[in-house]
Amino acid sequence: MSAAALTPPPGVELLGPRVAGDDQVLTPAALDLVATLARRFTGRLEELLERRHAVQARLDAGERLHFLPETADLRDAHWSGASIPDDLADRRVEITGPVDRKMIINALNSGANVFMADFEDSNTPTWENQVSGQVNLKEAVRRAIRHVAPETGKLYELSDNPATLMVRPRGWHLPERHVLVDGRPVPGSLFDFGLYFFHNVRALRERGTGPYFYLPKLESHLEARLWNDVFTLAQRELDVPSGTIRATVLIETIPAAFEMDEILYELRDHTAGLNCGRWDYIFSFIKKHRGRKEYVLPDRGQVTMAQPFMRAYTQLLIRTCHRRGVHAMGGMAAQIPIKGDSAANDAALEKVRADKLREVRDGHDGTWVAHPGLVPVARAVFDAHMPGANQIGNRRLDFTCDEADLLRVPEGTRTETGLRQNVHVAVLYLESWLRGTGCVPLFDLMEDAATAEISRAQIWQWLHHRAALDDGRVVTRDLVGRVFDEEIGKIRAAQGDERFEAGRFAEARQLFEDLCTSDGLADFLTVPAYERVLTVAR
Repeated sequence: MSAAALTPPPGVELLGPRVAGDDQVLTPAALDLVATLARRFTGRLEELLERRHAVQARLDAGERLHFLPETADLRDAHWSGASIPDDLADRRVEITGPVDRKMIINALNSGANVFMADFEDSNTPTWENQVSGQVNLKEAVRRAIRHVAPETGKLYELSDNPATLMVRPRGWHLPERHVLVDGRPVPGSLFDFGLYFFHNVRALRERGTGPYFYLPKLESHLEARLWNDVFTLAQRELDVPSGTIRATVLIETIPAAFEMDEILYELRDHTAGLNCGRWDYIFSFIKKHRGRKEYVLPDRGQVTMAQPFMRAYTQLLIRTCHRRGVHAMGGMAAQIPIKGDSAANDAALEKVRADKLREVRDGHDGTWVAHPGLVPVARAVFDAHMPGANQIGNRRLDFTCDEADLLRVPEGTRTETGLRQNVHVAVLYLESWLRGTGCVPLFDLMEDAATAEISRAQIWQWLHHRAALDDGRVVTRDLVGRVFDEEIGKIRAAQGDERFEAGRFAEARQLFEDLCTSDGLADFLTVPAYERVLTVAR
């Protein structure tokens, strides 16, 4: 624990407990920047969140998503995004993970071109995680980060040529309730961005790089405009050149897929491209069409990248980005190496190769992996098929896409096995999340909040619309309740009574089942879950 007292600027209250090293990042000047951003932009943010609800209400009433007629001229016009920084020219393999110390070191040393340090879907936003993550990144930027494993004494430190660092702040929807500005919680996105930018922009520039970000969960170009205004003000406040910040937007909501050009245009002075956030995109597809029975999806495992609506979305992203001279990044390989079973491991790696081969042949400029062991696998595929730093020159003029292509419902079956998998995996994940770990290896896949969201939304959708399984049974409250009871029993048996009772499994089950069976579909699982990990003094 830090000895120095924390002295926030006027109007700022810190409600969280002390965290080791917090005096390094929760400085008066840094918190003053966060407060400046919060005072300027919280009102606009709240209006945009209300706009999301208004759009959802129209979709619930039967309106369909469409390309915006009022921005047709912008889509047709010739314009380009900002020039690409040298250390972002080649992004063929990017690795992602949470902001704990060991993960940061291993990811930066993994051989990937880029590491995206994640304050969002692979991170539980406890106060300790958010603050210690900022401390860890500050040390990583200065190449001073080290970790000694307590169980072995092994020392972890950075290699001479670490990956380029990018940071993903929380989405617009999540608050930081441990910090009040003028009596109101600061938006988590502004807290994460503001602290990292304040402490690291100058050190990054001295090393010939910059503050690079991934922006999650955007649903419109108006939300991209807000981020651009945040960047502009932050740069002005710290007297650094406009365009120093670069950001890649995750297209992981279906409304954003209809506004890719507009999103790039709003961020054109700060853009570093778009990314296919495939898991959240599937969740968004369910959520936005929650009121329509014809949009009921098959088992999660059947909604693959081969489904036509996913093929349309990813290829439209490539064409849009390359037309504007910026990167089109592929999606996540969630597989992890399987020890002790060479046949299963070979099969998993072959799935990764096939996925990455599809991406590079389609025209993606790079891809994501979740485990250092997959970096060589993905790199080998991209090296074989992308000899240059990127393939932005591949304009994909052969590809056309209309609104119906993006809205085509995936085909497949719904099974009791799929229902059970949704319950089992999501409860295990959520229990870990509630204990502070948001990135969890389960059944040879790396799970994060996005896959739990798919599971939760899918159960709700099947139940709400009384969907039929492949054996003819209708999904009812009784069936869902029985599956929950039986899968929790399996989890208890696997964990053992003592470990089960010591964990947060019962709480995870209650929260998850309540969300699956509620009358309305909650916007985000992580919003009510966040209330259960707060350490604010009440």
